[in-house]
Amino acid sequence: MAEPQISKTFPVKPKQKPKPRTPKQTPESKYWSSFKTNQIPNLISSINSLTFSPAAPHSFAAAHSTSLTLYNPLSSSSQSSNFSLNDVVSSASFRSDGLLLAAADLSGLVQVFDVKTRTPLRRLRSHTRPVRFVKFPLHDKLHLISGGDDAVVKYWDVAGEAPICDFLGHKDYVRCGDWSPNDSNMFITGSYDHTVKLWDVRDKDSSSVTEVNHGKPVEDVMFLPSGGLIATAGGDSVKIWDLIGGGKLVYAMESHNKTVTSICVGKVGKLSGEEAQQNRILSVALDGYLKVFDYAKMRVTHSMRFPAPLMSVAFSPDCMTRVIGTSNGIIYAGRRKSKEDVGRGEEEEEELTKYERRLKRLGKGNALGLGPVAVEPRMRVLKPTSFRYFQRGQSEKPSERDYLVMRPWKVKLGEHDRLLKKFRHKEALVSVLGRSKNPENAVAVMEELVSRKKLLKCVSNLDLEELGVLLVFLQKHCTMPRYSRLLMGLTEKVIEMRADDIRASTELKGLIRNIKRAVEEEVRIQLSLQEIQGVISPLLRITGRR
Repeated sequence: MAEPQISKTFPVKPKQKPKPRTPKQTPESKYWSSFKTNQIPNLISSINSLTFSPAAPHSFAAAHSTSLTLYNPLSSSSQSSNFSLNDVVSSASFRSDGLLLAAADLSGLVQVFDVKTRTPLRRLRSHTRPVRFVKFPLHDKLHLISGGDDAVVKYWDVAGEAPICDFLGHKDYVRCGDWSPNDSNMFITGSYDHTVKLWDVRDKDSSSVTEVNHGKPVEDVMFLPSGGLIATAGGDSVKIWDLIGGGKLVYAMESHNKTVTSICVGKVGKLSGEEAQQNRILSVALDGYLKVFDYAKMRVTHSMRFPAPLMSVAFSPDCMTRVIGTSNGIIYAGRRKSKEDVGRGEEEEEELTKYERRLKRLGKGNALGLGPVAVEPRMRVLKPTSFRYFQRGQSEKPSERDYLVMRPWKVKLGEHDRLLKKFRHKEALVSVLGRSKNPENAVAVMEELVSRKKLLKCVSNLDLEELGVLLVFLQKHCTMPRYSRLLMGLTEKVIEMRADDIRASTELKGLIRNIKRAVEEEVRIQLSLQEIQGVISPLLRITGRR
């Protein structure tokens, strides 16, 4: 009778779908990625300043070389008008009604233009050095501020073409400034002296109201929409300060690798939930990155890389256009779709999703009648009770429910450290003197033995060979300024405690003579240095008086 054959089946691990390498985009990342970027090339030099008009359709002005160019955001590739200046344009600012445009250049001149006719209406000249920024207030049409390399901030009467007041608090180049959104009498300025100062135009004695120290040369400053917080950019960081709290530092964002050159406020326009209509800080830097920072949650929510160092950034008041200026004369203008198109697309997508869910629930074909809707089977979850759970291997990625047991890194100790932990003091001293090439390790062991009050006991227990090793170490390093305080005292104790052994050994006598020569040579060098110091000191005093 034939034996029945038993079929053997082995569990096979099911093939899983490969996970995408790129992480899933958040709604905010999708929002910032929805700006369709259009390049505006061939602007000769770097884009020093970008600013939007407060009035619709919110044209933006780009300062490059000796020109100031206006662009229509609906067709940013075509210029709407061009203003020519006598020197390199450093900054520009629209008036609150969008009818006037102020521009500052490196000759120290500030000009006010009529946007429609491109006619220069006012020429404000009082700065003695290049002007780096100019700014109109948000609620005042008759005044503006400017600052430059002469470390002076000027408050101008535009109609009278004369400065009303000079503010002289900064000690280095003034690079940037901004008006308070709540009070047309308050403004801030940032300087290369690392400080940001809050000024009140009603205070004529030119003393600042509040001052904060950014810690690096300040490249850009701005008020946040609430009016109580300000953001400062300098070095590789953007810092947020609370002016109402007396200039307290709230947070420092240090996600850039190079100098942050410009910052602005951008609003998240069309998102659902908590993120709707929230303000963000947009920062650009010389590392080519644009960072979007949510200062309510204190985290970076989006990042974009551009192929050139970035010099300026601006965001339109209607949340539809974002422009970035680079150091090689290219403007990256990004514009979102109109609200009607976005709304229509979302409604169509929502209706299509509802219809597909209904078809899947009913098990019917698709809308075109091309067969049933293919529903992908759900993958079976491995449980600890199954055999395949224990056959997963090391390459298996942990799931959300798994608890990761992290093994602490084992610290590798030197032999002398291990001996010290076992309280074998003499062996630790001999080990570090014989094997370690770094004198810092030997001195550290000696200091540890001093703190344990065991160093002299170890010296007294050394044999002649080990004592010779100690004397060789003292000969080499006892005159070094870093270790002389400990080693010179130890040398005296060794000679005093082991005098009989030293007299009995010719080799140890030679080592003591070498130590004596080294000490005498060091004393001779110190005396020579004191003589030189005595000659130089009167000369330095005479030079200081002159």
